Amino acid sequence: MSDDPKRVAVVTGASRGVGKGIAIALGAAGATVYVTGRSSEGGKDHPLGGTVQGTAEAVTRAGGKGIAVSCDHSDDEQVRQLFERVGDEQQRLDILVNNATAVPRELAKPGPFWEKSLDLLRILDVGQRSHYVASYFAAPLLVRTGGGLVVFTSSYGARCYMHGPAYGAGKAGVDKMAMDMAVDLRAHDVAAMSLWLGFVRTERNEPLFQHPDAMKGPYGKFLANAESPDLIGRVVEALHRDSKRMERTGHVLIVAELAEEFGIREADGRQPKSNRGVLGAPPEPSPVIVR
Repeated sequence: MSDDPKRVAVVTGASRGVGKGIAIALGAAGATVYVTGRSSEGGKDHPLGGTVQGTAEAVTRAGGKGIAVSCDHSDDEQVRQLFERVGDEQQRLDILVNNATAVPRELAKPGPFWEKSLDLLRILDVGQRSHYVASYFAAPLLVRTGGGLVVFTSSYGARCYMHGPAYGAGKAGVDKMAMDMAVDLRAHDVAAMSLWLGFVRTERNEPLFQHPDAMKGPYGKFLANAESPDLIGRVVEALHRDSKRMERTGHVLIVAELAEEFGIREADGRQPKSNRGVLGAPPEPSPVIVR
């Protein structure tokens, strides 16, 4: 399992949170990582902090080469230019992580969907649709390189009720996208898979952990079983090197289960557990192909 400094990755939505953790983990394995996001130095500060430049620097400190690209993934032309740049500068692409996702202000607001604004549909634009667009422009590079991996970060919300129908539709759509893209990419030795993340300890979620009664509340068991962005990143890196990579293509997989299989633990030695038994099992791809 030697590190390959020639590997090139693109991680979208990596100014902070899960994307940042994945980018740094790939950097620690020696990869050149293009880090995308809207939060950049000189721009309007994000309330949660973090910039693409900051993540790129962390990738380089970890042992890889971080390249920051300010990119609004709701703008198809900016996405096209991103992958044109990767092709011009690297002539290859090994890993694409589709992680950029809109987080509407009312996402976790209680109540039925008709009492919330249509702003929730942004998660279908930057999330589901933008993942398709990024994969569309990345595919020729991935196919030319071979041996690649496309990862979609998803959620148990694709199966259980979580935050309402807009969120659920977005995540279920991402899962099906991975299944179908895997069919088209298989002949080129490029795998596509969707990953269900557990509750992740990110900058956005950190206040929940700091609440004095956090573990006593209804989400206490999920907080205690939280995953770090670093663990998720190391799972993604291991998936690319995995000898079963093409056997897994087209499947929706659970990060905690992969971490246990790969022997990947949190920094404190903790092994996050799968929420399969509580929140549901991933869907299985159909073997039927209608062209």
